[in-house]
Amino acid sequence: MKRSRRIALVMMGTSALALAACEERKTEAALFETVEQCVAEQGLVADQCYREFDAARAQHAQVAPKYTSQTDCEEDFGQGACETSSYRTTTGNSVFMPLMAGFMMGQMMGGRAHTQPLYRSRDDAKTFRTADNRPVGRTVGRTLVPERSVAKPSSKLYTQQRGGFGARARAAGYRVGA
Repeated sequence: MKRSRRIALVMMGTSALALAACEERKTEAALFETVEQCVAEQGLVADQCYREFDAARAQHAQVAPKYTSQTDCEEDFGQGACETSSYRTTTGNSVFMPLMAGFMMGQMMGGRAHTQPLYRSRDDAKTFRTADNRPVGRTVGRTLVPERSVAKPSSKLYTQQRGGFGARARAAGYRVGA
């Protein structure tokens, strides 16, 4: 075999190992659309499910992507998939955000549960995403998710311009106030 061919084979094998090493570590989490799905999951109790759903719902208004128009929100999340937020822009205009599509119960360091709301974009309606637009999975129940996905989502203090949820995200200059 020629030397250049052997080098090419070695390089291909090395690059595959390097890519595998770069893959983000996974951690266990549970994804649900409803509290009832959580209660039906083996090993979870109703009180815990209701408490975690309430925690995700409480975060929703603060961490969900915000838009200055319902049309812009529906561009990213689909027709009828947005709601008016209790927040207003500094000019007093309404702010729109996606409806919560579910919630994730994940494990943080130290074993304590961390819950957060989940969303589904119009472009990929089958995949649950965090408020920071990190994909976490498609199926309901226990699954492995990228470790950074269980991190507490960031508060959204600015509204998004059209195309805001996904690769085209740009924050507008409208600061959101309560």
